[in-house]
Amino acid sequence: MPSHIPAPAHVVDPAGGCPHALNAELRASGPVADVVLPGGVPAAVVVGHDALKEFLSHPDVAKDARHCPALNDGTIPADWPLRVFANAQGMHTADGADHRRLRSLVGNAFTVRQVERLRPRIEELTAALLDDLGQAAAEDPEGIADLRTHFALPLPLSVICELLGVDAEYRARLHDLTYTVIIATDTTPAEVMAAVRELVELLGTIAAARRTAPGDDLTSALIAAREDGGDRLSEAELIGTMRLMLVAGHETTLNLISNAVRALCTHRDQLALVLEGRVTWSDVVDETLRWDGPVSWFPFRYPTRDLALGGTVIPQGTPVLAGYTAAGRDEAFHGPDADRFDVTRPGAARHLSFGQGMHYCMGAPLARLEATIALERLFTRFPDLDLAVPEAELPHQRSFIGNSVQALPVRPVRR
Repeated sequence: MPSHIPAPAHVVDPAGGCPHALNAELRASGPVADVVLPGGVPAAVVVGHDALKEFLSHPDVAKDARHCPALNDGTIPADWPLRVFANAQGMHTADGADHRRLRSLVGNAFTVRQVERLRPRIEELTAALLDDLGQAAAEDPEGIADLRTHFALPLPLSVICELLGVDAEYRARLHDLTYTVIIATDTTPAEVMAAVRELVELLGTIAAARRTAPGDDLTSALIAAREDGGDRLSEAELIGTMRLMLVAGHETTLNLISNAVRALCTHRDQLALVLEGRVTWSDVVDETLRWDGPVSWFPFRYPTRDLALGGTVIPQGTPVLAGYTAAGRDEAFHGPDADRFDVTRPGAARHLSFGQGMHYCMGAPLARLEATIALERLFTRFPDLDLAVPEAELPHQRSFIGNSVQALPVRPVRR
């Protein structure tokens, strides 16, 4: 019999774009694909649901970059833009006892009970932002407003910044910096390094203010925990934890709300089901997370030994990306109609968009609460809301990490 010839490694386009056609192509060759990242760095991406679930929970897979020789021996240059995912210090790059220590310091803020206490404030912010969205559209000659600018971004950004004790004057700049550092993948090394420096400096300024004048916020609590003599955060861990909370607390929910609105506007039959009460807004959120999740390919994890996964061996130390959008449409798991947006789909909640295992997203309850409130109030207030341009003309994020559009022009009121 002829020997199996592996598919050539896919060269990743730093400009990213809509991931679904590429995901389908890669899944057709197997649940794990070899890729070449910008800068010529060999890597792998896990694109099958079952393989990704196993990989995310595997005891021989680490998050600490010391398990990736190429990041430590000079093979990958110091200014490689994606190195920011490996160099940050926090629970998202820690393993074992370190991870448990860091996670425990912030975990109490994101329990379902604690998050539920935020409901009145989220509802208050939602109402005010819907007023802003309606006013922006009313002032436009065509009745159009950008839903991302006026609603999907400021809602989660305000919530997470209030939790962290970040003053309003810093919020817009923090979003710009986190997008450059974490989401955009078509940036130059110089742009990323400059943004990282400014972001670390700005977070340090915020932490210094909370150290001088502590408040009832998560940053003050993290500082107190660091200085109490028990579990301690180093300065780098403090800044890394703040950065993680900020990014995960708004960029992903921004994309989730945007993607759900796009899906419902282009699938009016599905919108009708939820408006008629035949399904819940939670069903909409889960199907969106499965069908068009907010994160596409997320860096990095590293096998601590040669790892057999889905019939493929991933060599020890390989930087591996978690292909969340690919797994979400895996027909082998979600059925032959996995490409169809269906809010009545049984088992949609078994998606992996919040991760799996010890690194499961602790912010999941907050993201769900924000998204369900946002979508319910949006379509209750503006049931005729629709896209202002054909979906195919919406500019996609220039990223293979984030998955959404850059702008979402809508008409809240039918003309």
